[in-house]
Amino acid sequence: MYANIIVDISHEQLDRTFQYRVPKAMEEAVAVGSQVAIPFGKGNRTITGYVIELTETAEFDENRMKEILSVEEQAVAVESQMIRLAAWIRRQYGSTMIQALKTVMPVKDKVKQVEKIFYHWNVSREEAEAAVCEAKRKHYKARARFLEALLEEGVLSKEEAAKRFQISLATIRPLLEKKVIREEREISHRGGARAYGADGTGVILNEEQRRIADDICRHYDAGDFQPCLIHGITGSGKTEVYMEIMDHVIAGGKSVIVLIPEIALTYQTVMRFYKRFGNRVSLVNSRLSAGEKYDQFMRAKRGEIDIMIGPRSALFTPFPNLGLIVIDEEHESAYKSEYMPRYHARETAIERMRICGGMVILGSATPSMESYFRAKTGEYRLYRMTKRASSGSQLSSVHVVDLREELKAGNKSIFSRTLSEMIRGRLQKKEQIMLFLNRRGYAGFVSCRQCGKAIGCPHCDVSLTAHRNGMLVCHYCGYQIPMPKTCPSCHSPYIAGFGLGTQKVESMAAAAFPGARILRMDMDTTSKKGSHEDILTRFASGEADILVGTQMIVKGHDFKNVTLVGILAADMSLYAGDYRSSEKTFQLLTQAAGRAGRGQKQGDVVIQTYTPEHYSIEAAKNQDYEGFYEREIMYRRMLGYPPAGFLLQLLLTSQSEEKAENLINQYAALIQRRYNGMIDTIGPTDAPVSKMKDSYRKLLYMKSRKMEWLIQAKDDIESAFQDASPGRSAAIQFDFN
Repeated sequence: MYANIIVDISHEQLDRTFQYRVPKAMEEAVAVGSQVAIPFGKGNRTITGYVIELTETAEFDENRMKEILSVEEQAVAVESQMIRLAAWIRRQYGSTMIQALKTVMPVKDKVKQVEKIFYHWNVSREEAEAAVCEAKRKHYKARARFLEALLEEGVLSKEEAAKRFQISLATIRPLLEKKVIREEREISHRGGARAYGADGTGVILNEEQRRIADDICRHYDAGDFQPCLIHGITGSGKTEVYMEIMDHVIAGGKSVIVLIPEIALTYQTVMRFYKRFGNRVSLVNSRLSAGEKYDQFMRAKRGEIDIMIGPRSALFTPFPNLGLIVIDEEHESAYKSEYMPRYHARETAIERMRICGGMVILGSATPSMESYFRAKTGEYRLYRMTKRASSGSQLSSVHVVDLREELKAGNKSIFSRTLSEMIRGRLQKKEQIMLFLNRRGYAGFVSCRQCGKAIGCPHCDVSLTAHRNGMLVCHYCGYQIPMPKTCPSCHSPYIAGFGLGTQKVESMAAAAFPGARILRMDMDTTSKKGSHEDILTRFASGEADILVGTQMIVKGHDFKNVTLVGILAADMSLYAGDYRSSEKTFQLLTQAAGRAGRGQKQGDVVIQTYTPEHYSIEAAKNQDYEGFYEREIMYRRMLGYPPAGFLLQLLLTSQSEEKAENLINQYAALIQRRYNGMIDTIGPTDAPVSKMKDSYRKLLYMKSRKMEWLIQAKDDIESAFQDASPGRSAAIQFDFN
C-alpha cells in the first residue's frame, strides 16, 4: 500500500504530494487524514506530513520509494480533521481531492501574515546610555539617532525606525547580535473583529426559550450530539437561544461557528454577538480580502477567539477545539456551493461535528423540506417556538390581492388599490414601508395576466423557460414548444414573459407617492464595501419612508417603525423552472411578512399575485408551515423529488458538440444498464445555456430512492470518464439534489 502525502499545508503547496510506502505493520493504523512522520529530502530529515490518499498503485520506482517512519495515533490536529472532511466532500459531492482540500483550507495563494517587528532594550538604562555615548564617539550617526529615540520612547517599530530615522537593517543588526536590543514580532490582524467590549449581560429568556436552551445543553453535556432543528416563527427570539447555548459551550472550553447567510450578515445581527461575547468574536464575509480572512482563521487556530461568524466559508474555520456549529436561516439556498465541489453547508457541518465530536443546531422560521423531513423521521431533534419574544409584538395581518381582478378593474399599475391606500396611510402616520420584489429564481417564465396560469412542462411539474429563439423549454427533460400567441388555458392575448426590476419599482413609487423619501437596496446599490450597512442604517434612523429591494431586505432585519410590507410579485419565484419553486416562494413570503409589526404597532402585509389560490401563497398568508409542508411533501413523494428521494445532475461540457453528445449518451446507457430499477434517468438534454465560452453543455438527471446508489453512479461515471481520458477537451460536474 502507498500513501500520497502533503508535507506543507500552505495553500500554494496543496497541489504537491509525495508518495511513500506504507510498512505492513502500519497498514491498519494509516488512514486518510493521518498525521505521519516521514524522511524528507536528501538528508532524510524527519518531518510531519498528512495522508491525503491511499492507493495500491506506485507512481514511480518502488525501490527508490521511502517508507513512512511512524503514525501519530493520538494526533487530533485540526489539519487531520480537515483532510478527513475534504475526503468526505470528495466522495460525497464529486470533485478531485485537491479541489476539496482547497475548499476546506480556504487561504489564497501567497498570502502571508502581516508581522510587525518592535525593538526593545535588552540591557539596563545605564548600559543603554553607555551604548548611545559609544555610538556618538565612533561617529555612527544613524545608530546614535536610533538609540537616542529608543531611549526616549522605550520601544520602536521597525517601520518607524525606517521612516522617521532612515535606519537600515545593517545599522540595527550589530545591536541585535550583541544583545543590546531585542526584537519582538507581533502578528497584525487585518479585518474581522473590532474593538468591542462585552457588556456581560445576557437577555432574560422567556419560558419557551429557557426550556429549549436548557434541554439542548443537557443533551450536549451528556455527549448526545444529535443535530437539533429549532423551528421558530419570525421574531420568536431564536438568536437569544443560540447565544445561551453558545455561552454554555464556551464555558466548557470549546469554540463555536455561527453561519448566517451573507445577505443577513448585517451590522444589527453581528452587534448582538459582540455585545454578549466582546472581542472573543470574529467575523468573516465575502468583502474581506484573502489576507484579512487568513488572519482571522489564524487567530481561531491559535485560540485567540472563541466564536467565528460568517457565511458558508466560515464553516472551515480551523478551530482545534470546535464544539458547536449554529446554522441560522438554515433553509437558505446560499448554503449550497455554486462551485465544485458543490457541497451543502448543512450536511458538511454535520460531518465536521461527527469527526471532531460536537453538535449542530439548525434554526429557521421556514425550515427546508430536507431538515423538517429529517426532524419528522427522528434523525434531527425538533424544537418549536410559537410565540414572539417581545411582549406586545403580534404577527402581522396578511392581505392577498388578486392582480387578475385589478386588471379587470382597469388598474394597470404595479401597486394594487389596497397597497396604494395602505402606503398613503402609513406615510401620513410617519410609519415606514418595505416594498419587496421577489426576483429570486426568476428565469423568464411565461404566464397569462388574465387567468394567472404559467405554461408548464407536462412531464416534470416545473414551468417552461422562455429562450431567445422563441421556444419555451423545460430545463429538466428538454421538452420544448414554440411561444404561443394566446394563453393555452383561457385563450386570452395577455400572455408574455414576466419581468420587473427594482429600479423600475423605485421610479414608479416616486411617481405614485410624491414627497416620499425612497431608498433602493439591490446588487447595484450595495456593490461598494459598507454600502449594505449604510442603506440599512439610514433606513433604521428614519432617513427614508420606503425601502425598495430584493430578498436582501427581508433577511433578519428588525425595524420597529416598519408597519407595512408590500410583496409586489409573489409569482416571480413560484414559476422558476425548479422543483423547489413552491418551497422558495413560501419561505420568501413568510420571511417578508415577518418584517412588519416587529415593534408595538400592528403590522400589515400585502401579497400581490395572479394565483391567490396556490397552496404556497395560502399557507404564507396563514403563516401555516405545517400545512404547507404536508401538501408539498405529498407532491415530492409522488414525483420522487428530495427529500422523499434523491436527485443527481451530471453536467458535461466539451468544445466538440459531437463528443459531448456521445459521452453523455454513453453515461446515460451505463446508468440504465447497471442500475435498472434503482435509478431513473431524465434526459440527456441541453443545459439551459447550451453553449458557453465555446463549450457545449449537456445535462443528465438521475433520480433514486437511495443516496448511496447515486454516489455509486457518480463514482462509475468518474471512472468511465477517466478511462475515456478526454483530457482538457471535456469536463464533468456533479450536483446533488
